[in-house]
Amino acid sequence: MTAPDRAGAAMGVSAAPDEARINDTLESAPPHTGSLGRRMMVISAIWISILLLSGGFALDRTLTALVERNFDEQLEYVQTALIASSEIGPDGEVLLYRPLGDQRFLEPNSGLYWQISGDGHDDWPSRSLWDRTLKVREESPGVEAEFYNSDQFADEPLRLVERSVVLPDSDTRWTFAVASARDELDAQIARIRSILVWSFAVLAVGLLTLAALQSYFGLRPLRRVREAIQRIRTTGTNRVTDPLPYEVQPLVQELNALLAHSERQAEEARTHAGNLAHALKTPLTVVNNAATAHAHDLADTVIREARTMRRHVDHHLARARAVGRRATGLSRTSLNESAQAVQRAVERLYPNVRFDIDGRKDILVAIERQDLDEILGNLIENAAKYGGGSVFVTLDAESTDNRRDPCVVWVEDDGMGIPEEERIRIFDRGARLDTGKPGTGLGLAIVRDVAEIYGGTVTLGESEDLGGLLVRLVLPRSNQSPLK
Repeated sequence: MTAPDRAGAAMGVSAAPDEARINDTLESAPPHTGSLGRRMMVISAIWISILLLSGGFALDRTLTALVERNFDEQLEYVQTALIASSEIGPDGEVLLYRPLGDQRFLEPNSGLYWQISGDGHDDWPSRSLWDRTLKVREESPGVEAEFYNSDQFADEPLRLVERSVVLPDSDTRWTFAVASARDELDAQIARIRSILVWSFAVLAVGLLTLAALQSYFGLRPLRRVREAIQRIRTTGTNRVTDPLPYEVQPLVQELNALLAHSERQAEEARTHAGNLAHALKTPLTVVNNAATAHAHDLADTVIREARTMRRHVDHHLARARAVGRRATGLSRTSLNESAQAVQRAVERLYPNVRFDIDGRKDILVAIERQDLDEILGNLIENAAKYGGGSVFVTLDAESTDNRRDPCVVWVEDDGMGIPEEERIRIFDRGARLDTGKPGTGLGLAIVRDVAEIYGGTVTLGESEDLGGLLVRLVLPRSNQSPLK
């Protein structure tokens, strides 16, 4: 097998597990809560149904009442004409001095009837009643027209209007009743309801179609975001650049920020791995050369180079821990508690050094406690080791009322200080100005790297009060409430 074939086979073998891992990740996604589009459609359908049913019912009641009122007005008009045409005859009976104009009153079973009734008198019906009689209510109606439905005739429901009137020259209270078959009224109401049903059915279909289209096109940008994420995974693009609606832009911005954050973390990891590999390469070469040459000081060489490698490993482990803890979320640590704990630890190593901690005690910084202890521990220990016997720590030295401004910590000593031209080089890994005292030369490098991981900085200067070195540590201030 040639080298390209072996490379292709290796790539195929490695690609298959990667694809399998991606598929396993997609299949093991957290359970969803249902389709957003389906949820929108169900809500729209329920709300449209409620509105159409309530609106249709109200409109049906309104139109039905309007048709019935128009029908009743016609009956009442006939009743008024009947009363106006009535007079008392010589025997006390009611007579019509002029006939009603509607021909249907003369046709038997025409569907339009009238009847005049009075106590002690026979009922006087219209010819259209023929051999039938209207059964009026037992209680005497009032002077106002009263309307009601009646089923007294088989297969002919009626609509009646009654009214009680005392005619001139008569002491009898006469009941004037006019009835009409409800066939025409019911037919009109049925036509109206049919029109309403079909109209609201078409309206419901139109509204549901509109809701479906709105849901489909409204959620389309989310599908485009999904497609863009798939392109990121499959084609290697690193940003979502598709033009999207304003409402989706915050999601895209956060997604791009997350991608940028992941890229920075990956780049940091690659850089740390490269730095560690480069740092370990030289000691390993020295040890290998000494072992190959059977050098007489091989043991000393191994011990010396092992210490060097240990320093580099500790340094990069500290950075890796800080990066991992920063990625877990927002942190808050009491600056005063960490400084007091570090002071108690350093005092055991340097009992003759005087320590003073001043400044605000309620300051919280956005950094993990372990990382803050490591930063302050390196700075305070260096000040005690290389100073003249006094260490002064000022918490929130440049106090501000703006909670967004960073927190500044001063660590001062009364030692010889560091020349200005050496203040940048001293942060390099392994750099030491005083080789007469034990140390690894990684303290300030670790402080700088860990502080920068959390968005802070470290600079060196000259202390005005003590005359030695001034370390200015800038850390992000926590916006959360103080610890209790």
